Amino acid sequence: MEKIILHYEAVEQAPLQNAPCPHLIVPSFLQGDTLEQMVGLFPEIHSGGSFAPESLDFHPSFEAFLKEFQGDRLKNIVSRKFGLNLQKAPSMLTLRGQTRDKDGQIHRDSRSKRVTLLLYMNSKEKDWSSHQGCLRFTNGPDHIEDYAVEVPPKGGTLVIFPNHPKSWHGHLPYNGPRCTIQLNYMGANWRTSLEKKRHELSAFWKRFTKKT
Repeated sequence: MEKIILHYEAVEQAPLQNAPCPHLIVPSFLQGDTLEQMVGLFPEIHSGGSFAPESLDFHPSFEAFLKEFQGDRLKNIVSRKFGLNLQKAPSMLTLRGQTRDKDGQIHRDSRSKRVTLLLYMNSKEKDWSSHQGCLRFTNGPDHIEDYAVEVPPKGGTLVIFPNHPKSWHGHLPYNGPRCTIQLNYMGANWRTSLEKKRHELSAFWKRFTKKT
């Protein structure tokens, strides 16, 4: 198995942005051979929606990469950058492989999610110049064209943002492959337990239907 290289120093050096909400954009968290290898090993997902790891089959190298991504080193950096105590925050990981026309509506994440990390796992050759599928931090909940920041989902780009009253985000309608790993640092309360149970049930159902 080739060595997995995650560019933690790029997260350390990324400037903290505050408009319209606190966030970090790290264009080169994955690069080079690691990016190419992990994009190639991303599991096949043929339908929309979020998939828990338990519902998917992973190559051992990709599984090791996910374990590293969920590790304490990145969590500690995120804690320092945003001034949050995440030491005891449980993690929740999901993957998306397809985006549908109905996806991308402007929203804020559920209250159980303290911090969201989006790692884009798309081919370097993919063209996002149409702006469709590009993440936007909007200035409110009403208009996708009223945005402050746009992030093309280029392979290797990492976006990090805490749950915040102004953390509205979405994207223009897009239909097709758009691979994303979402890692959330969760609050330790009943909402987290409920969300984890929902994902566990979803994972069981998706794996069951895949076998039938």
